[in-house]
Amino acid sequence: MALGATPGAVLRLVLTEGMKLVGWGIVLGFGGSLVLGRGLSHMLFGVGFADPPSLASASVTLTLVALAACYLPAVTATRIDPMNALRQN
Repeated sequence: MALGATPGAVLRLVLTEGMKLVGWGIVLGFGGSLVLGRGLSHMLFGVGFADPPSLASASVTLTLVALAACYLPAVTATRIDPMNALRQN
């Protein structure tokens, strides 16, 4: 913001970068759950190794939590006075 960025641009930047990591985590976690799910499916009653409702609900829940975890620091970043940020070592 000290170089001319708007608060909306800073918010968008922080959210975009954070959610990119979340996207990769969801993709890798989905693949890992399919691989490891076969070995664990005999321990779970009534749940297959690739149970779509379970995978979807876990993905949506983790995405919403990660969005909240990215949003709070992003809002804080938009409220910081640029001169105070530049003075910090």
